Amino acid sequence: MLNIVVTSKPVDGLFYYSYEYCSLLNSLGIKARVIVITHRNFTQQDYLDVLKYKYIHQHNVLFNSLDGWTGDATLIMGRSMMTLSYQDFDSYTMQQQMILRTLFAGNVISVYSENHPTKYPLAVEFYEPEKIIDLCDKEVYPNGVGIHFEKTINFDIYKKHKDDVQFEHLFLGTNDKYYATVEKIIDQYPDHGILTYDADYINPKNNNIFVPVKNLMSLFNTYVYTKDTFDPAPRIFQECKYFNKKVIYARDKNMNDGGTVYWDRQPSTPDITAIEQALGQFND
Repeated sequence: MLNIVVTSKPVDGLFYYSYEYCSLLNSLGIKARVIVITHRNFTQQDYLDVLKYKYIHQHNVLFNSLDGWTGDATLIMGRSMMTLSYQDFDSYTMQQQMILRTLFAGNVISVYSENHPTKYPLAVEFYEPEKIIDLCDKEVYPNGVGIHFEKTINFDIYKKHKDDVQFEHLFLGTNDKYYATVEKIIDQYPDHGILTYDADYINPKNNNIFVPVKNLMSLFNTYVYTKDTFDPAPRIFQECKYFNKKVIYARDKNMNDGGTVYWDRQPSTPDITAIEQALGQFND
């Protein structure tokens, strides 16, 4: 059994990727499950609602539990899943802390990222995993380490949608930094919706669309991409291409990250070859 660990907030790309790859692995005969260590500000139901709104099923997901644990390998779809749990370790319950220590003490497959370059090594030192095999998208991280691996959306399990457009332009403002970049140009787009959490940083004068959202991709015509921080895997690019939505690239085109890579990359069927190779190395 491969345990795919999520420590993020519910509306997070890594949660989506984790569930999508879990579903694909199971469909191909590789037993896998998602283990969610719930964020302190969200409930189990919040995560289930996200899955219910987006996918045709909600299978093989455990919350704050190691039921059926037999010392199997752990997969994290981004290094931040380990780093965040380390830096917020004191905010977890004793049960959650025990589960995290168990999951990260054995064999770990870790998808390379650079968003916590100093804290990730501290997290590794803290959890002391037996062995780590790295996967890496070499186009996004040319200096990264590991087996080449591209995170790809598993559209086969998406719910069908029919357009019911509520606003012309969609913005992403799910943290204070993203929201600040949106605020710089939002006055140019009066017919907008900002996908965000109901948090202190929002401006109530804007048309804020609080997550989770049912049928998000049906509610707008054009996504406006504004992030000015490093972006490893902008999922909405791929979703817009798949559902024939327009994208306005309203950021510095000289930034070399997932934004530039995914701008050119077309939606494709997820490939689990790198995950299989990593699992094989644990048996060497």
